[in-house]
Amino acid sequence: MTESLRWGILATGGIARLFVNDLKLNGFDVRAVGSRNEASAARFAEEFGIPRVHGSYESLVADPEVDVVYVATPHPMHAANATLALEAGKHVLVEKAFTLNAREARQIAEVAEARGLVALEAMWTRYLPHMVRIRELVAAGAIGEPRTLIADHTQLLPEDPAHRLNALELGGGALLDLGIYPISFAWDLFGAPATVSSSATFKPTGADAQVATIFTYGDGRIASTLSASNTRGPNTAMVLGTEARIEIDPIWYAPTTFRLVRPDGEVVEEYVSEVNGRGMHYQAAALERLVADGRTDGGDILPTRQSVAIMETLDLIREQIGLRYPGE
Repeated sequence: MTESLRWGILATGGIARLFVNDLKLNGFDVRAVGSRNEASAARFAEEFGIPRVHGSYESLVADPEVDVVYVATPHPMHAANATLALEAGKHVLVEKAFTLNAREARQIAEVAEARGLVALEAMWTRYLPHMVRIRELVAAGAIGEPRTLIADHTQLLPEDPAHRLNALELGGGALLDLGIYPISFAWDLFGAPATVSSSATFKPTGADAQVATIFTYGDGRIASTLSASNTRGPNTAMVLGTEARIEIDPIWYAPTTFRLVRPDGEVVEEYVSEVNGRGMHYQAAALERLVADGRTDGGDILPTRQSVAIMETLDLIREQIGLRYPGE
């Protein structure tokens, strides 16, 4: 860790619990929590030993003992909640997907830039040690010329129409909740696609149940992703090159193992993750380093401008599959 910042947690749902558990396990300073329901904030604070409790988001972001706010609300609230914190002078770590659409992502980026603050998307996978090592191997030419990326994020999740994942008004659906992982992975290793092709199936609520994408690139590379909320798949990923491939074991976007394999089957390297907790604290450490270094661009691993560009890709996918959210 770098010199610790004081964290405020905005919202008290399941993802906030996972994140705060990792922060506490790894010695971060979680100073305050805020909810629209003060009783919910109080319960959360008691569970994790957080000293300051706020019964509104406005009160949380105004807390002088908070330096950075983690935004853990559903996608449609990200832009308003992050902007609220930024305008109060707080850095923000915003749950992925960064926003509901690219317009909202640009709004966050513009406010952060104007105020000289960090606005980082909480794509925690990028900061995990095995992903750091994979980027090193690809950059060093260990797989030769990269040709293909294949990744799935497929879960068997509740079919209840009222469940957040099935509710369009909450940004529910496979794309923003699950597809963001493999799509961001493709952006991470291959950059901006030249073409995007997408297909989807839908639930009775109108939420997307399965989304398949194919990205092509000017030099002939291809990335294929599948996200689904109604089928559980292997949740593996592969990066294929001319001289070797990287096979990432389940669950590829969480701390796991991978192998560097030659075309003849020889395993050149096997990586085993050793992580304290789930690994969500690495993104928090990255944000603290950005602040310590005076960088407000999001850094080299996930620049804020790339989070905006990924939202533009997600907008294009939604246009192709005919998915719109209420109010758009």
